[in-house]
Amino acid sequence: MVDRKLFAGHAVRRLRRQAGLTQAAMSEVLTISPSYLNLVEKNQRPLSASLLVKLAESFDFDPRALAAGEPGGGESAIRRRLADPIFADLEIDRNEIEEWLAGAPGGAEAFARAYDRIGAGGEAVGAAAVDPFAEVRREIERWRGHFADLDGAAEGVADELRLGAGDLYGAIAERLRVKHQLTIRVLPVDVMPDLLRRTDLHARQLQLSETLDPASRTFAAAYQLAQIEARGEIEALAKGAGFAERPAERLYRRHLTGYFAAAVMMPYARFLRACEATGYDLELLQRRFGVGFEQIAHRLTTLQRVGARGLPFFMVRIDRAGQASKRFSGASGSPLAEADGRCPLWRLHHAFDRPGTLAVQLVELEDATRWLTLARTVTPQGRRYGAVPAEFAVGLGVAAEHARPLAVARGIDLQGEAALIGLGCRACLRSGCPQRSMPPYGRVLAMNERERGVSAFTFAGD
Repeated sequence: MVDRKLFAGHAVRRLRRQAGLTQAAMSEVLTISPSYLNLVEKNQRPLSASLLVKLAESFDFDPRALAAGEPGGGESAIRRRLADPIFADLEIDRNEIEEWLAGAPGGAEAFARAYDRIGAGGEAVGAAAVDPFAEVRREIERWRGHFADLDGAAEGVADELRLGAGDLYGAIAERLRVKHQLTIRVLPVDVMPDLLRRTDLHARQLQLSETLDPASRTFAAAYQLAQIEARGEIEALAKGAGFAERPAERLYRRHLTGYFAAAVMMPYARFLRACEATGYDLELLQRRFGVGFEQIAHRLTTLQRVGARGLPFFMVRIDRAGQASKRFSGASGSPLAEADGRCPLWRLHHAFDRPGTLAVQLVELEDATRWLTLARTVTPQGRRYGAVPAEFAVGLGVAAEHARPLAVARGIDLQGEAALIGLGCRACLRSGCPQRSMPPYGRVLAMNERERGVSAFTFAGD
């Protein structure tokens, strides 16, 4: 279990100002020295557990807001925006970003909001052109992928269902029938050719396609239960997000509903204990909880309960063209999830060559950070003979420094040789790469008619 240091000086400063207190007055309330409070506000000291408790007790404050309110989504999100080629000549390093977030959090948040309203080429776009998927993803990452209220409610429901029956699907079906007067009916694919599930309120039925496997049927039933029994928690989170457009709010509700359903299938405390006891053995966890690989992967990015944190995983799902349809960085802050581009040398792309087989790879990025990554293919539900053979690759990863408890890390020297990869050719400054497809942004091509290197593209600074 990993407990990351929490630097939230901006949030503490905002709380103090809202209370109308000086540093001296607030430090007296918290029984700490003014100099220590000053260091906390400047992000030169992390928040200790005892100080976090004092803040909550003295100011009627929800501690989750400290982690959820980082300006612009935090350092990694600001760094991702600054990777835009329009900033290439500024050469802003990590220390400058940290100082900016600590010294001017309001300015950093303003920059993030302004940047997010800019389209390609630096032209401002209207509200109607805002990408709802990007808006929802930012809100999810603002919470670091973990929604404590939903997890707590789902855990309570899961415990009640477990007492009722050993079969989760059967227990959910019975709860829907008895408590909500909804029955589940599995229909032939000819009756529901283009749908996987449908709620028919007139017939009081949850109708499921016969093409769904057992794990997906259970998820669909839990999803229906979430729509009914977690409505209040989901409504509060959706309204709190303050989306300007309806599509983003609907997408967010769908994510939260799915989150609750997954939490019913994999209750937080039981799931975390199983992860730690098995070394995060993905295949064993799938069998134990009756879930699919993608469901497990997504759940691993959410294990950030205060006082009971799991390893900080990230998750990416791509198609054969390398397009990402899911990206969750959770608490990992990994640029592999944040970046829009991906490197073809990452084995995530090679997973398609060996369907259903887990590919493990230790990688090192340009900033010298190391990540142990896992990848495997998945196929969407509802697949029929003769239909489009859709297939995706799901990638998981955790910082190498945290990876030792993993069963798949046994026999791997996490300090040894690693594959050198980038964040896509446009963002990668590694020279002499034979796989390079284009030069990086912000670098001038250096052409020499008398020479031809390993890479077709050489650039200034090589």
